[in-house]
Amino acid sequence: MDDTKRLGTFADKHKMMVGYHGHTKTGPLDWETALGYARYNGVNLDLGHFIAGLNTSPIPYLKAHHDRVTHIHVKDRKLNNGPNVPFGEGDTPIKEALQLIRDNTWNIQATIEFEYPVPPGSDRMKEIAKCAEYCRAALA
Repeated sequence: MDDTKRLGTFADKHKMMVGYHGHTKTGPLDWETALGYARYNGVNLDLGHFIAGLNTSPIPYLKAHHDRVTHIHVKDRKLNNGPNVPFGEGDTPIKEALQLIRDNTWNIQATIEFEYPVPPGSDRMKEIAKCAEYCRAALA
């Protein structure tokens, strides 16, 4: 957290937004601390880590802090530190997050973070195409 204070000072000075990425143990209190240090400290909200580590939906956090979310990492995971899984097979509210961003016209980039094991008979590029299609369908 000390680094978020130091980097935040630099970010504020140069009016350059910084989006910090947390993992499964990073929660709202951690984000509040970092955001409190500097106006240009932001959140790279990893939807999969949030659901798996905190066992709760990231949607309320996204609604409350959308103005400080620089981008989201889109991946699907199971609750209780569960594994990364193909999109649509986990507990992450991917569709809801994408639709929320779209419907509110928030300037938040969504980035697919491909982390689940490639199934037999497929390859990484085919799986990433499936992830992209899942996201497109969610926004159709």
